[in-house]
Amino acid sequence: MTQRIEDYALIGDLQTAALVGRDGSVDWLCLPRFDSAACFAALLGEPENGHWRLAPEGAGNCTSRSYVGDSLVLESVWETRSGSVKITDFMPQRDQAPDVVRIVEGLSGEVTVHSTLRLRFDYGNIVPWVRHTDGHRVAVAGPDAVWLRDVPKDANGSESGGPEVRTWGQQYSTRSAFTVREGEQVAFVLTWHPSHEPRPPLVDPYESLAHSLEDWAEWAAKCTYEGPYREAVLRSLITLKALTYAPTGGIVAAPTTSLPEEIGGVRNWDYRYCWLRDSTLTLGSLLSAGYLEEAAQWRDWLLRAVAGDPADLKIMYGISGERRLPELELPWLAGYEASTPVRIGNVAADQLQLDVYGEVVDSLYVARKSGLVAKPHAWNLQLSLLGFLESMWREPDDGLWEVRGPRRHFVHSKVMAWVAADRAVRTLEEDPTLPGDAARWRAMRDEVHREVCEKGYDPARNTFTQSYGSAELDAATLLIPQVGFLPPDDPRVVGTVEAVRAELGRNGGFIQRYSSDETLEGHRVDGLPGGEGAFLVCSFWLADALLLTGRVKEARELFDRLLALRNDVGLLAEEYDPVAGRQLGNFPQAFSHIGLVGTAQALAREEAREGAARSGAAGREGAG
Repeated sequence: MTQRIEDYALIGDLQTAALVGRDGSVDWLCLPRFDSAACFAALLGEPENGHWRLAPEGAGNCTSRSYVGDSLVLESVWETRSGSVKITDFMPQRDQAPDVVRIVEGLSGEVTVHSTLRLRFDYGNIVPWVRHTDGHRVAVAGPDAVWLRDVPKDANGSESGGPEVRTWGQQYSTRSAFTVREGEQVAFVLTWHPSHEPRPPLVDPYESLAHSLEDWAEWAAKCTYEGPYREAVLRSLITLKALTYAPTGGIVAAPTTSLPEEIGGVRNWDYRYCWLRDSTLTLGSLLSAGYLEEAAQWRDWLLRAVAGDPADLKIMYGISGERRLPELELPWLAGYEASTPVRIGNVAADQLQLDVYGEVVDSLYVARKSGLVAKPHAWNLQLSLLGFLESMWREPDDGLWEVRGPRRHFVHSKVMAWVAADRAVRTLEEDPTLPGDAARWRAMRDEVHREVCEKGYDPARNTFTQSYGSAELDAATLLIPQVGFLPPDDPRVVGTVEAVRAELGRNGGFIQRYSSDETLEGHRVDGLPGGEGAFLVCSFWLADALLLTGRVKEARELFDRLLALRNDVGLLAEEYDPVAGRQLGNFPQAFSHIGLVGTAQALAREEAREGAARSGAAGREGAG
């Protein structure tokens, strides 16, 4: 039975991640990095494309599951006729090699458990050669080697008397079966390493579990956010941490590729890279929650990634700052619920998106304002980016949403050009010792503002549009008050919020990014067939805009509806289909969780303001 996208949970080791279904099957795992080839690709094809199912004999989905406290350690429980078992899944933070640890524990009665491991390297395309060595199963093909071992324990914790595990090969898979009683445990450890290197040191699965829980508890304790919705905020921050590639500090948009934006459609993209469009909001989320180290690492990744000729600035980079991300299609994968093609790489990396210049300058401005230790070359880099943008902002571009149609004068891109000039002016006003011509950037800021208000605004409908000359709307214009382009009480802002809500809203008040129906000069706006679901971060932006324009009750109600879309372990995909009632797109999605954190923090500030106002009013009444 195909698992819905929201049926999956995430485990990871801060260098890669796996998706575990309610049925106990690991259906997606790339080793050794987020952007490596998958050795389990059943998520995008068939079981024959690689998976690892561990569950009671004949059982379907688990009865219940949850993360252990504030961690990325997943516990799933099955209640069967003969008894109950718990399976604990996690990936310990690695010393050398990546490990997937799965521990089966008998809770009551007597339960027979089956394991089916189908390793398929190169995104489900290569069946490895499997041999038996020193009590381990070893699978090798080309550059990849994987070792599988089991470590049983009896009810007293002794490894000498645990359940007997029988393992055999069948139909190009490795099968295991065993029976557990109350208190007995069987741990499986799957370890990857380059096939030309010796096997890495063995990890103790039970000690690794204790260490993993300690690591996550220590990390979660650093969270300084104590406002409303704290559980949802912290789970989103844990998810962002899980999507961080620890060696560089880069944060991937999602750990998956090609989960569809429309079931059966072609809008299937590889999100295992780092987008500049997320940079300011990511930085703000981490800083406001007290995660200064992670914020500094992200800032440093950003500085390394964008270094060089400003004309070569990319919209996304690899997790180590790679710029070449060639896009390929994998015809042997049938796609999630027949949604093809399955793609790896992302040709949108080569698009011209002028908004990213504003994102980078704004991110570095936020970093400076927050007190992160300044990097001596950061300001000179910003000046270089500004110099290029000054000569380019009048040109059409591909826009925030990576549309694959003709270039246009996207309003959001122009607004972010204004942001770049504005943050330069502010920086020089706040620190006059820095080099730079504030008058020059002030003139650019004023010119961009004038043009956007003249050409990107429809006075007849009282709304900003997606692009110059277009009647279509864009949810990105909801950010206009948030970035300071216009104040929230400006009638044009209020009108834009209302128009976007009315024209891009779907069931439940959730928002699409833009309409994909319009054609301009015979071309669809995004150059693609089909449609997509409601884009979740845009719905969080609507909640922010409602809050800024004084509609606090509506903002809270929308935020509550968005929280209700999270799956049972608190995760969100990129999009949501309000008609089918299911999540869509790559999963879990950093942008969605960043939006959740940002809106929760905005609501917390509003709650504090209201509380202060009530206290002040009570004080005045008492004095009277």
